[in-house]
Amino acid sequence: MTDWLAVDWGTSHLRVWAMSRNGAVLTRRANDAGMGGLTRDGFEPALLDLAGDLLATGETPVVVCGMAGSRQGWAEAKYIATPCTPPGIDRATRVTTTDPRLSVHILPGVKQTSPADVVRGEETQIAGFLALNQKFDGVICLPGTHTKWVHISAGEIVSFRTFMTGEMFALLSQKSVLRHTVAGDGWDAAIFADAVSSGMSNPAELAARLFSIRAEGLLNDLHADQARARLSGLLIGAELAAARPYWLGQHVALIGDDTLCKAYADALGAQGLPVERTDAERMTLEGLKAAYAGLKETTQ
Repeated sequence: MTDWLAVDWGTSHLRVWAMSRNGAVLTRRANDAGMGGLTRDGFEPALLDLAGDLLATGETPVVVCGMAGSRQGWAEAKYIATPCTPPGIDRATRVTTTDPRLSVHILPGVKQTSPADVVRGEETQIAGFLALNQKFDGVICLPGTHTKWVHISAGEIVSFRTFMTGEMFALLSQKSVLRHTVAGDGWDAAIFADAVSSGMSNPAELAARLFSIRAEGLLNDLHADQARARLSGLLIGAELAAARPYWLGQHVALIGDDTLCKAYADALGAQGLPVERTDAERMTLEGLKAAYAGLKETTQ
């Protein structure tokens, strides 16, 4: 029987785990009912549609992370300012629901005032990582649409920076003049490594080097796999140049999509920096479990 629900609610996805009280996963379900396609009154029906049959007859705690807590989400869970520990259940926002079986707690994100930056969702993955690595001091990098570099010390998020590298790659590869040149999903590791080096050594030339990808496709028959790897390498290289104060000489852990994390691991490895790769979904679930542990403490 379900004791509680762990929920990761992103912009484009909804993931739900039915959990036992001791932290075992009973069932996992997912669909594309993300925040981006819902109005505020659509969240409860969307959750019930996916997981309503998993609820117990009494009140079931539901611990939610991600975009459900955004200003456009189910209920705004206001950001917690750095430096801070990854926010737990004591900072969560309670949501009034129509179905009496639901007891919903939405975890807040984290904000930084200077330079202005925000995290929502990734803080729960960080909480999960720290729950498994309690003595970790270093930097956690979370590659994705908006890649986060997060400095961790003494269990706290000290500072972080966000880079729109993933979104830039998507826009350039799908919407720009480069879309025909990089069509496909192939890869060239050697080209990627060379492009990372170029992007790091002279990030001021990024815009010019990007157009050269198009020109080489026209004049020198640059293969789509090579073009795609070069585009990724140039963007990640420019990001690494800007993020050098975070990773230089640090212990770096990567949390994110396996393919993307491998690209970052290869890029950082070329700088002589060993990295630790983790499973993103597991970190999310461990973070939600840590939050639920706090809820159990308050109800005992």
